[in-house]
Formats: sequence, structure tokens, C-alpha cells
Amino acid sequence: MVFAEILEKAGGAGLFQALQALTLILPSILMPSQMLLENFVAATPDHRCWAHMLDNGSEAPANLTPEALLTVSIPLGPSHRPHPCRRFRQPQWQLLDSNTTATNWSEAAMEPCVDGWVYDRSTFTSTIVAQWDLVCDDQGLKALAQSIFMAGILVGSMAWGLLSHRRFGRKLMLTWCILQVALAGTSTVSAPNFLVYCGLRFLSAVGMAGITMASAILAVEWTVSRWRAVTMTILGCSYSAGQMTLGGLAFALRDWRDLQLAVSTPFFAFFLISWWLPESACWLMVMGKPDQALQELKKVARINGHREAEKTLTVEVLMSSMEEEMASAKAHRSVLNLFRVPELRWRACSLFLVSFFLMTSYYGLVLDLQNLGSDIFLLQVLFGAVDIVARVTTVFLFRFFGRRMTLASFQTLAGFCILANMLVPQDMQTLRVVFAVLGKGCFGIILNCMIIYKPELFPTSLRMTTDGFLQSAGRLGAIIGPLIRMTCQALPLLPPILYGTAPIVASLIILLFLPETQGLPLPDTIEDLKNQRSAAAKANRQKVVIKENTYF
Repeated sequence: MVFAEILEKAGGAGLFQALQALTLILPSILMPSQMLLENFVAATPDHRCWAHMLDNGSEAPANLTPEALLTVSIPLGPSHRPHPCRRFRQPQWQLLDSNTTATNWSEAAMEPCVDGWVYDRSTFTSTIVAQWDLVCDDQGLKALAQSIFMAGILVGSMAWGLLSHRRFGRKLMLTWCILQVALAGTSTVSAPNFLVYCGLRFLSAVGMAGITMASAILAVEWTVSRWRAVTMTILGCSYSAGQMTLGGLAFALRDWRDLQLAVSTPFFAFFLISWWLPESACWLMVMGKPDQALQELKKVARINGHREAEKTLTVEVLMSSMEEEMASAKAHRSVLNLFRVPELRWRACSLFLVSFFLMTSYYGLVLDLQNLGSDIFLLQVLFGAVDIVARVTTVFLFRFFGRRMTLASFQTLAGFCILANMLVPQDMQTLRVVFAVLGKGCFGIILNCMIIYKPELFPTSLRMTTDGFLQSAGRLGAIIGPLIRMTCQALPLLPPILYGTAPIVASLIILLFLPETQGLPLPDTIEDLKNQRSAAAKANRQKVVIKENTYF
């Protein structure tokens, strides 16, 4: 934990930290736009089969209205609206007779939409659903596209977690991933078919995983403990603002290609801006690169106005101060130590399950806006607004309840909101939106807690690798989340039950197996974790003695 003292000398909360936060906020604002993009670019518009007499003007009788032609060409669906996936083989003229009963037409020969579909373009001028006819028998491909994107984040989390720790570090990974998102995102608009579209979205997701991980770790490792929660909350609020931004952009840009370009091209500018960021000195030290670490620390001290630190900080000082930490990190650098060391094994396995359950529920909720309300633009903005309030509230909740209790309690509340929404009828849209927004607010607090809590549970030498491991668990849940919705036609109650019970189970795991880290500095080594545990046990014993003395 000596690095925290060195960082204090260079300035652990100054101008540099403010500029770093601003730089990391810029790509973070558009991150939700990339992740939740399918809510709009893959929105399913109202549709029906293309019919010869109805849609080929030369075949339509001049004396019949469009409504009459629709009646004789397209059967009614379950909601008493034109069926989205079936049409009559031949015009059913008898349906124009007011005395005709349902039996007269329900038994008429029908067929699938062999000539394609006609889409309602009043809300969106173009979506990938209308572009590649992802409806009826192919409607599951929409959920598949979402799962492929989440699979890309899963692969990225695993790959970048290992590569950044062993070879590339935090900064280089961040700049490369920003460029990858820019290139893959802008190329998506030229996709000739759905398969290529999914492939480009997969590559974009791989880059997204790296940006998410590197931004959080850089912010944590360059900020002292007392300001860490505030810094990460500000970074989290940028994600929330990004959700509101997506709602506004989608409302203004109704063509999916325009929206795709709007959320992708700014990453080229973010790529250029990110080059000034210094590498994590903490990581450089545990990797045995004290000269580079010293350069970065002096750069930070100079920006923060700590001129005396530029003179007092030397390689010898760094080596002597962190000799024990560097030796321990070298001895425990393998990812297998996550499972060999008991303290790490319990934490890693517990957070693996928590991340999996959390993301399964979260993406089951936020990637299904069309099922939650009719105005998906307003709903997206509301989701972002309540997320900002929730993340700001997290800082105050930490002061009273700590990391562990805050995280567990709001996991439970989020689960109950989803289960309650399951009981609300579809026609009570306002109440459904209220429960959905409340649940989204709970998830905002949960995600902010996770961003702050996870790095505090693992040592510097394994922090990025562990984060990649846990990100992978979360993204595995994110892949499962959209796929669960594919069962709603056969088992309509199964998705909300699974989405609601998952965070409740996660809260129990947190309470049973994870420690509190409130007020503790970031651990540099595995020995620091053991010392924390010993100190916590000693403090608990002292509290018991004090209570006993007070009682007597």
C-alpha cells in the first residue's frame, strides 16, 4: 500500500485527476450508445405481408378503398390488427359483407409472406429489421445480434484483461480500443448483409470491453482512496448521460445508418485526445519498470503543481519504497493465483456469480424498451436521467452503509421491481414504466458500486486480469439475457421471473462471502489483503470488548 503514499506526494487529487477524468468521460458518454444501439437501429416497426392487389396499384380495383383492400388481402392477427406474418392466398371478397363471421375467413387458405413485408415507417425511416426482414420466423435474429455483440464484449474482456496486464498496460490498450470502435462502428453502415453487420458489431464490442476496463482501472489507480468514490461516480454519470444522449440522437436520426455514424465517428477524435494520458505508474512499478513509472509520476506532479515532488521522487526512492510490493507481485503474477490463494478465490468466485446474475437481469431490462413502453425515446431519456440521480446518490449511501450493504440491498430492490412489473397488465403502461424506471435506478446504483468495489478487492498485480475475468462473467450473463427473451412466446412468465430472482440471489452471495472495503487503500499485494483481513478481525474483537465493557 506504499504506492498510495507516493501518489499523495505527486498529488492524488488535483488538476491532473480532473483532466484525466474529463478525457475518460468523453468516450464514456457514447459507450451506452454503442451498447444499447439495437433498441433503435433494430426496433421492430409494425409490418404486414406484401399483397399484390393491395400494394401493386395496377391490380387494385378503382372502386375500393385501401381499407377494403386490406380487409380482403390480410387476415386479422391475435390483437385484431392486420396479421404481421400471414396473408390470404386469394382475395376474400366475402369479408366485405358485414354479415360475414370470423368462421368465414378464419378457415380460408392463408400463406406466409412469400413476397416480403410492408413496414410502417412513421417512427423509423429505416432499421436493420426492415432492411433484412428480421421478422416472423426470423425475429429471433434480433436477439441473436444483441447476444453476438455481448459475446464480443466477453471475448474482449478475456483478451484485454490478460494482454493489458502482461504486455500492453492500460494506456496503450485504451487508445487502440478507441480506434477499433471507431473503425468497426463506421464500417457497419456499409454492411451488405446481416452476417457482416453482426461481425462488425462483434469487433466493435471487443474494443468496447477494453475501453470500459482501461478507463475504470486508470481512474482508480491514479486517484487516492478518499476521492475514489467521487471520481468513479463522475465517470459513471457520464455513462448515464450517454443513455440520455442516445435517446435524443435516436429521436433526431430515424435512419439506422445515420444513428450508427453519429455514435461512432466521434471515437476518431477520442483516439487523438487519449494519447496524452500517462500509463499507470502503479502498474509500471509492479511490472518492474521503475524508470517509466518515475517519468509518469513526475508528469503528474508537474501538472498538479507539486514541484517539490519532482525533486524528491527518484528511482531509488521508488525502488526502496516498493521493494516488497514488487517482489510479491512478481511472485504472484499468475492468474492462477486467483484460485490458489484462499482470499482471492472466494472473492473471485463470488464476484463471478454476482457479475453473471447482475448482467443477465440488467440487459434483459434495458434491451427490451419496446416491451416496456410505447415511447421508447422518452423511456431511454428517463433511464439515463434516473441513472444519474442513482449514481450521485451512491456517494452518500456509501457514507452510511458502506460498499457491501449498499450493493446487496439495491440488488434485492431491483429484483423486486422486475417481479412487480411482471404482475402489471400490458395496458397499464404508466405503471409499467414507473417500475421499469425504478428498477433502472437501482441498477444505476449497483453498477456504480461495482465499479468502485471490484478494484478494492484485488491487488495491483492481478487487478486488471481479475477485472477481465469478472467482465467476462458479466458479459456471459449479458449474452444469456437477450436469449432468455426468445422463450417468451412459449413461456411468457419465464424471462421476468429469471430477471427478477437473479439479482436477489446475487445480494445473498455478497452478504455471505464478500468483505467491506470502505476507507481502505488499494491493496498492492496479496499480503496487503491478508493484513486487511487481520486488521478487520482485530477491529471486530475490539468492538466486542468495548460492547462487553459498556454492558457491564
